[in-house]
This record gives sequence, structure tokens and C-alpha cells, in this order.
Amino acid sequence: MNTVTVRSVNDPSKTYQFNDNGEPMRGGLKDVYFSPDKSYVVALFRDKLDDNQKERLKRITNYYLPQIQNKEAADYFLEEVFRWPADVIEHKGLTGIIVPAYKGKFFFKQGHETGDLIKGKEKNGKWFAAAKFRNEQFPLRVATAELGNWLSYFQICINLVRGVKKMHAMGLAHSDLSYNNVLIDPIEKAACMIDLDGLVVPGLFPAEVIGTAEFIAPEVLATKHLDKSDPNRILPSRLTDLHALPVLIYMFLLHRHPLKGGKVHNLDTEMDDLLSMGKGALFIEHPTDHSNRPKIGRFSKWDLPWSDITKLPYTITGPYLTEMFNRAFIDGLHNPQERPPAESWEQALLKTVDLMQQCTNSSCSQGWYVFDNSTEPKCPFCGTKHKGTLPILDFYYEFSPGVWKADNARLMVYNNQYLFNWHVDRNVVRNERLDPKDKIPVGYFTFYNDKWVLVNQKLENMRDLTEDKDVPVNGMVELTQGKKLLLSTKEGGRLVLITITNQEKS
Repeated sequence: MNTVTVRSVNDPSKTYQFNDNGEPMRGGLKDVYFSPDKSYVVALFRDKLDDNQKERLKRITNYYLPQIQNKEAADYFLEEVFRWPADVIEHKGLTGIIVPAYKGKFFFKQGHETGDLIKGKEKNGKWFAAAKFRNEQFPLRVATAELGNWLSYFQICINLVRGVKKMHAMGLAHSDLSYNNVLIDPIEKAACMIDLDGLVVPGLFPAEVIGTAEFIAPEVLATKHLDKSDPNRILPSRLTDLHALPVLIYMFLLHRHPLKGGKVHNLDTEMDDLLSMGKGALFIEHPTDHSNRPKIGRFSKWDLPWSDITKLPYTITGPYLTEMFNRAFIDGLHNPQERPPAESWEQALLKTVDLMQQCTNSSCSQGWYVFDNSTEPKCPFCGTKHKGTLPILDFYYEFSPGVWKADNARLMVYNNQYLFNWHVDRNVVRNERLDPKDKIPVGYFTFYNDKWVLVNQKLENMRDLTEDKDVPVNGMVELTQGKKLLLSTKEGGRLVLITITNQEKS
């Protein structure tokens, strides 16, 4: 094996090494070689780059990378969310980039349930977005041990949304956001964005590709026949990312495409595809226009039950995400300015996680579901009804002295569910910059002596308003119908109103 030394373009005093055995890993545009210690890879473009392409890489590595490194949550973004190019090199007339190696969790340990064809391969997002790869009867089903549960995919989506939010905050756009350019690990609830060397820098470096077919925004497809210099031609941008992002979220949570339905636009297959994803795009679950509803008979049996929108409608993702999908795939589908920003998706996902319930059926394939606000909740995946009472905490904030208003947030209780500072204090923002001390639970819920109780672990100002008494640290308070608890008397402290649902009918 030949060890090759290459020099940085950004800093000629810096060198890198890679092992050249003559058989590199081949990507779409690059040949990839590992460093001797496998801590990074050297990815060489097979074709020569022009000056503009080289300048883009230099800017990504020596201008935008420091913007991440020198800001809050740098470790989160660079260790967990991005495999950000670290440097640019030249070798034998070809340009390359230095990229940190993927973490071990992003490689299949087992692979397929019936074989090891993908064992050791990257956990590309496509394996987890398609319904067939999780169908128990499909011969090449991904191993159960690699799939995780439904709750896993919400955290995966949160990480991806935060990555997009960060890029947009820096003035960048991805341009090719798709399941091909993300790695995910449902077991550790991890997600990582890859292939970031083609980022769009508005006004400087336009997109070089229009994206991956299933994720291209309708306005990009509708104008792709025009020359790039035509002012009417729409190229990938921040707004087109805001189409691709909800498509990705929808596919990871529901394992079907939001626009691929039963409507036929043209008898020519190629033209039909162009119209169905472009000018004629229509949400398959549009509440009033049913013309693009999927025809179950056209789907492979491997795609069931996810392809059946009557059995698993998008509303199972809960009220916050239902509203967001409506904004993305109805209001914003053909009106890019109406598409919700990444931060709105982040908040909707986080609020939805607080609505999750664990299915009481230990054999349920998904394990978790979103509470549907019914008096008799049941898992939409296996049909198992929730056993026992279910406390609901609705949050209120002090709008003015003595006047409390609903905060459009609630927390569903389950045994050993935690309470955190972001529940207690509306001034604590639950994002990647969260102070480590705010990640420590301040209380927990448990079913104790046939009663639901909240155990106060750290809150020094909790008060039971119904009983007009304090709830001391290490004390507990029973959760009963109509109970009002002031979680904190400090500014930003929330009040909760408790509802007990799924009670036995007399």
C-alpha cells in the first residue's frame, strides 16, 4: 500500500496523507481514500475543476467552517450534524477535499434481516425512508436491530432540521438535500449531512445541480428547460431547501412520498413525472382535492401499510406537524415564500415529541405514537388501546400580572417521563445551544400506589395552586383532574392544567 502526502491549498504549510491501494471508494464525482489512521478521508474529484468550483471549496473550508467552529454548539454541528469539508488539496492536477471520517454508528453492523449484503456499508437515508425496507415480508428488509422505533425518526429529523437552519443562518443553501446525502442511525437517534462541497452561496456560487429527483422543488422542475442565464429559470436556493426538507421529514416519518399519488397528468411517462413533481404537483393527502390520492392497487405489497393513507394518514404525526405539512405541501407547494423556515420545523418536531406515548403492545413494530387528543387513545400502527388513565399537562404563561394564556404546548405523561427546565420556564429555549444544566431533569412522573404523581427533584418554587401549598424539592404531588400547578414563581415560569383522560366510564 502506497502512502501519499498532499499539501493544503488554504495553508501550504499543512499536509495530509492517504493510503492509495489503487482501488478507492468511488462516489458520484469523487474517488475517496482513507488517511492512515482513518480519522479523515481525502476525496479527489475525478474531473478537473474550474476556478469558480475551486473558489467555492476554498470558501466552504476557510470562511464558512470557522463560522461554525467559533460559534455556540460547534461540537454539536461538527461532530453530530455535519461532515463538513475541512480543507482543500491538490494532487496530480486534481482537486480534492479533506473530510472527517464517518462515525462507526453510521455503518450497518448487521444489514439485511436475511443476509449481510449491506453489512459494513454506510447507513444511507434511503434505506430508512422507503416502506419496503421495513416490511417484514420483504426479502431484503433492513434488520430489525438496525431500524429503531418511530420516536427515533423524530430526533433524526430534529438533527437534520437544525443542520438546515444553521446553513441558512450562514447564508448558504444545500441545493441537493435528499435521503442520499444524509446518514442516519435510528438506534442512537443520530443523523449526519454529507457531501457538502456543493453548497450554494447566493450571489457568488450558484447551484451546479438541480437536486435529486424526488426532492426537487416544483418551480425548479417547471423551469429546468430554460437556460441558466434566463431570469425566469429557478435554481436551487434556501427556498427550494424548504421544499426538500419537509419531503425528507414526511418520508422518514411516513415512508412514502408526499407528491407521488394516483393522478395521471400525461400519457408520456417522462412528461407525467415532470408534471406530477413540477407544475402539476399536488399533495397526495390534500384535504379537499382528492384527485392525487394514491391508488392502493398500483403499489407493491411491500409498500403496505405505509402507502395506504386511509390507514396511516399524515395526521398521525400530530397537530403541529399536520399544520406544518399543510403549509409546506398546500400553501407553499407552488408559492415558495409560504414555506415554513427550518426553525419552525424544529419547534413543531420538539412539541410533537412531548405528545408521544409508548405503545403498551411490546410487539408493536413502531413502539411509540403521537397522542391523538381522543378520550380513548390507541396506537395507529397496531391498534392497541392505551391501558389505564393518561394525564395531560397543558402549559400556560403569564401574559400580564394575574392573567394566564395558553402557550400552545402540552406534555403527555407516561411512567418515568421526565420534566425539564424548558417545560418549566418558557425563557429556556430547547435548541442546540441549550445550557448543559438545562438538560438535567428537574422532575419525573411515575405511577405510584395506583396514582399518577410528579416528583419534584430540583424546583425550589413549585406550588400546588389547587391545594394552595408548596411542593418542596424531593416532594411529590398527585396528578388529578383539573389540578393547577405553578412550576416556578420566577419570570417565565409556567402554569400547568392537568387533564386525566382514558378514565373508566361509569
